[in-house]
Amino acid sequence: MKARKILTVSEYILIFFLGIILALNYYLFIVKNNFAPAGVGGITTMIQYKTGISIGYMSLLINIPLCILAYFFIDRVFAKRSLFFCLVYSFSFMLFQKIGFTAFQYNADGHNTIFPVILSGVISGAVNAFCFKVSSSTGGTDIISRYISKVKPELNFFYVTFILNAVVAVVSFFVYAVPDESGRIVYNYEPICLCVLYCFLATFVGNYIITGTKQAYKFTVITTHPDEITAEIFDKLRHGTTRVSAVGSYGNTENTVLLCVVNKHQMVDFKNILSKYDNTFSYCETVNETYGNFKKIR
Repeated sequence: MKARKILTVSEYILIFFLGIILALNYYLFIVKNNFAPAGVGGITTMIQYKTGISIGYMSLLINIPLCILAYFFIDRVFAKRSLFFCLVYSFSFMLFQKIGFTAFQYNADGHNTIFPVILSGVISGAVNAFCFKVSSSTGGTDIISRYISKVKPELNFFYVTFILNAVVAVVSFFVYAVPDESGRIVYNYEPICLCVLYCFLATFVGNYIITGTKQAYKFTVITTHPDEITAEIFDKLRHGTTRVSAVGSYGNTENTVLLCVVNKHQMVDFKNILSKYDNTFSYCETVNETYGNFKKIR
């Protein structure tokens, strides 16, 4: 129980710093460059651009009701941690505005805006991923998508998120339109492109952090040489195998099924081992993440 309390405290400390990082990300790289990032953050950014009302205030106004919704209808731990993140993020952003770190803001001034988009997208993706790992979220779209997915399980979480982000991108086309010298409104597709790039980078980085760092490959091998293959896998790759007895339905012959999970860099070596043996068939599957560990082989 004590270990669990320590873990919970450490998770809240992580959420605290993630909230500060995302607020700094918005303040330094987003608000000065006339594009809307993904989800509710994009909505609050456009509102600040048009009205001057701080992203921090709008984030509180939108996310507190969403977190209350999540508390009663999704998951209480998820809701409390998401609310904590949103409070830290909102007040941190308002603090940065008050202090005025203008000297550190990246203002592309309409030129090479892709660079602050790249920076902000990567940072946002990392923040979202680490929040996900501790049963939290950055609020907004994450809560809406999770609620819709719970009420309508047939709707994929990522499809819902994509649709909501697409709406933000389309709206940004009109919000960031500016008048020319004659006063005629000039519409520009750049805000849409920047929003799409931001969403892509944030999603890619987030998915890589969640699944890519522990990605592995699971081989299923049907063979009549289980002892030889297992010995060679152990000797060269320092991995064991799990054996399952099997009978081929076509020839009614007895075979052995070997299951083995290897790291990315061991995939070619594993295939080379199998290529030496006849009466051996194998297929490979991608494993997004591995858990636990056996006693280390020396």
